[in-house]
Amino acid sequence: MKLAILFGSAVIAGSAALAPQTLWAQDQRSETEAIIKDYLATHPDEVGEIVKGYFVKHPEAVGQILAELIKRHQNASPGAGARSAPDRSAAIAASLGTEIAALLADTLGRLCQGQVTEVRSAFQIGRSREDYVASISGKTAALTATSCRIGALTGGLPGPEVEACTEFGRCFGMVFQIRDDILDITATDGQLKKPAGQDLAEGVYTLPALIALDDPDAGPDLRALLGQPLAQPERDKARAIVMESRGIAESVDEARAYVEDAKKATAGIAEPELRAGLSRLVAELLSDLPA
Repeated sequence: MKLAILFGSAVIAGSAALAPQTLWAQDQRSETEAIIKDYLATHPDEVGEIVKGYFVKHPEAVGQILAELIKRHQNASPGAGARSAPDRSAAIAASLGTEIAALLADTLGRLCQGQVTEVRSAFQIGRSREDYVASISGKTAALTATSCRIGALTGGLPGPEVEACTEFGRCFGMVFQIRDDILDITATDGQLKKPAGQDLAEGVYTLPALIALDDPDAGPDLRALLGQPLAQPERDKARAIVMESRGIAESVDEARAYVEDAKKATAGIAEPELRAGLSRLVAELLSDLPA
């Protein structure tokens, strides 16, 4: 039952890749989902610790999660390899050792907590910037920080450089997510390969919208639209209001600040070419944003 609740938390929180029917018996699914929803409603801040605690005690489950995710998202052509993706991912996870298994456990917990934070704030026009930062810190930034840390650990870098790579990854993730949230407002459907303004329509109010809501000129008109699902005309109007406000410019400034933090983090990396390459990489994320 605990395993069902654990994975169910990820599913209900939005991690749809972890298909629930593969994780508990079909005849228990409805009851389990009801328990999960009730628990999330009354104990939202404990979800991350539940996930982390389970994987610390059962690190072999990390490999199972990786196997399931790779199985569902692999693009390899039929017959591309003798071993299946789940076999390969499980073998990789098993070879990384307990330190990285614990790190992955912590990251999975933070991802779930970040998603729960976002779900709880859906359609709330009073969402704070602190809540937004907490959500993306626990999702995108946690994932990129862990990716960089695992690379540094498996590459045998000394402790200070591991920490420098981890901090770079965290800042990179913050830039990446803020950039994505800006483009959801400013880019076209064709550029995004998805409907522009989708976050606004679905009640996920990101940094540009939150800044616009606080704008004395744009705020009243935007508040009149938000707080509910938006049809296309209202979505387009809300996007236009945010674009005309200070929301985009201030969000770009926030992204730039994280770029500078990322560059500062690379000072702790000994290899000059790696430092320069990482600095160019994070700066490039701003290349398609409004000036």
